[in-house]
Amino acid sequence: MSSLSSLTKAELRKYVDTKFQAGASRFFKEEIQVLGVRSPQVKLVAAKFWPEVKKLPKDQIFTICEELWQNGFIEETFVAINWTNRLLKKLGKADFIRFTNWIDQYVNNWASCDIFCTHAVGYLVQKYPELFTELKTWTKSKNRWFRRAAAVSLIYPLHHPFFSSKSSILPIPPTLPISLLNQVFQIADSLFSDPDNLVQKGYGWMLKEASKIWPQEIFKYVFDRRDKMPRTALRYAIEKLPKDLKLKAMSKN
Repeated sequence: MSSLSSLTKAELRKYVDTKFQAGASRFFKEEIQVLGVRSPQVKLVAAKFWPEVKKLPKDQIFTICEELWQNGFIEETFVAINWTNRLLKKLGKADFIRFTNWIDQYVNNWASCDIFCTHAVGYLVQKYPELFTELKTWTKSKNRWFRRAAAVSLIYPLHHPFFSSKSSILPIPPTLPISLLNQVFQIADSLFSDPDNLVQKGYGWMLKEASKIWPQEIFKYVFDRRDKMPRTALRYAIEKLPKDLKLKAMSKN
């Protein structure tokens, strides 16, 4: 184990709050390992060691991150994700394989799934559009976190729909590529009848983010399917729509 991962683990344990630890698991239906460190303190620990971590080669940073993932405590995984998300401009297509393995082996709760996939994983899907086919494959996985990840990984492209030639993020233009909306609909179609509540929330969230750009298109998608769409996904999807469209979407055929 590297000295940096050991130091990070020791530093986190200085901030353990036993009262917070006792109640932290109530935010999760699945069983998780919790040290009892509040989010601001987790971020402080990540920031404290980042000046040393960022000097290392990317692969070495990922080795340290994996050591933090492996222990299973959610606060340690949050530090690993924090550092990974700081490396966006250094990420390459090959890193997607590593990230897929991390989801497969270590992700076991919605928080780790979302923080990781709405940043690092989503960035790669945005930068390398051909990786969208991998998301489609994830929708058929037996692993619920892959299925949720397939949806929430599109939230990054929805927030940052264009890159310049230097891969820096550009402002959202008035007209967005319809291919991104088509990808949203493809993922929603693939997950549409998924019985898992957390997967329904995941693709509903994706549709909600898309509705900020294409409100009429998302409304039509939901309205046309309102009698068959799981209510959890439907409620998430229409949350940001105008009130009149919400009422129509909630109506029965």
